[in-house]
Amino acid sequence: MGSREHATNQLADYAKGKGSEDQLTTSGGVPIGQKLATMSVGPRGPLLLKDHTFVDEMSHFDRERIPERVVHAKGGGAFGYFEVTHDITKYCKAKIFETVGKRTPMGVRFSTVGGESGSADTARDPRGFAMKFYTEEGNWDLVGNNTPIFFIRDPIFFPSFIHTQKRNPQTHLKDPDAFWDFITLRPETMHQVSFLFADRGTPDGFRFMNGYGSHTFKMVNADGESVFCKFHCKTDQGIKNLPASKANELAGSDPDYALRDLFNAIASGDFPSWTMKVQIMTQKEAADAKVNPFDVTKTWSQTEYPLIEVGKFVLNRNPVNYFAEIEQIAFSPAHMPPGIEASPDKMLQGRLFSYSDTHKHRLGPNYLQLPVNRCNGCEPKNYQRDGPMCSGDNGGNAPNYFPNSFSGPQQKPCFVEAEEECHGHAKKYESGEEDNYSQVTVFWEKVLNEESRRNLCENIAGHLKDAQAFIQKRAIYHFTQIHADYGRMVEELLNKHNAAKSNM
Repeated sequence: MGSREHATNQLADYAKGKGSEDQLTTSGGVPIGQKLATMSVGPRGPLLLKDHTFVDEMSHFDRERIPERVVHAKGGGAFGYFEVTHDITKYCKAKIFETVGKRTPMGVRFSTVGGESGSADTARDPRGFAMKFYTEEGNWDLVGNNTPIFFIRDPIFFPSFIHTQKRNPQTHLKDPDAFWDFITLRPETMHQVSFLFADRGTPDGFRFMNGYGSHTFKMVNADGESVFCKFHCKTDQGIKNLPASKANELAGSDPDYALRDLFNAIASGDFPSWTMKVQIMTQKEAADAKVNPFDVTKTWSQTEYPLIEVGKFVLNRNPVNYFAEIEQIAFSPAHMPPGIEASPDKMLQGRLFSYSDTHKHRLGPNYLQLPVNRCNGCEPKNYQRDGPMCSGDNGGNAPNYFPNSFSGPQQKPCFVEAEEECHGHAKKYESGEEDNYSQVTVFWEKVLNEESRRNLCENIAGHLKDAQAFIQKRAIYHFTQIHADYGRMVEELLNKHNAAKSNM
């Protein structure tokens, strides 16, 4: 291969491994004898509709692009396996965890959140970290980010929040006023904003960052006892981040930096891996907790709820075809095997519906029949029928209604979800005034060092400088509530930017 990297040399590698050439055919498998010209009436005459080779080619080309994801549009991924290294069956009955040493095939998709499909991998943005485990009890999708927290705690704000990350509806440009206006009107965003503009906001590719389930989930054991948990996936390669200047440089010189790095590492046999750990909280601890354990803008103390190792996953296979295996892979937090259930986490509750719903729009109602989304080791048995792109036997000759008396699939009480006791009045509870600052203060004081604090403030000021003055003032107020030095440093840097603009 010489000095050519694996990604650059992909076509040559394919040709070397392929050997002889296949017969060219139409999409229906009919052999094609001539594909160097369309059929016309004479060399200068009009084309003929009877030229099926052309019609077949063009009609498919017209439909090659499916709608891109509303969020997480730009991404890459790979496949491998998850291996259990520690016994957690006292917490969870899911078969994926049933024995130490058990391996389960899986796929992972990494992504940026706010950019379009052609955006730069190195943009300052949270990174999606979506894991699909092909278990014998159905697929488990653990869909999170490279951060243990998120911007908002109530899903009603999600469409508006994403709109502020996207483009202005008139100018079609990114709008700093919209971004910072929303952020400063919803101060629960301060924790994630501080993480985003810190050094980890520009990770060095996908291999050198952690992944988190972010939400609180419920685990149920074989005796029906339940606990709450959070999932952490720690990179075995170590954390590496790009300086802001390098990230900006790569955005222009190699916008596909992270995709290239991941592909080449796996192709070279340098398989990346992550260690999965969980935090466990009992039902009583959750009831007595001072911090809402179901608030995704908060973390759980690792001193009170230490990390417990579960297993390790390794990515050792690149996709054979990006569209089939990465663009069409679809994740939903609602896909959980017996033993893993949803908690009252409001953002998780909202995602249980929205993810499957958007896939049905983007890929069609039968998206779970696509090979990359299909269950491994178990075949769905249900009463769903028909719809576009139905590629299976559509239920065959089995009954298509339930209940029935003719040997259709039956329910089993052993798979009923754990009972959950709920109290309270049904109403809309506005959560904007809950504690929005204390954990960010800990992040500033305990997690960041002096250099990291300076980088954080410089990154924020470099972005906030383009917002209007009243929005800047509101932002400084919130940073000051977190820590006086935080607000002061951002304000000083903004004053320099504003002075420079006024002298232009």
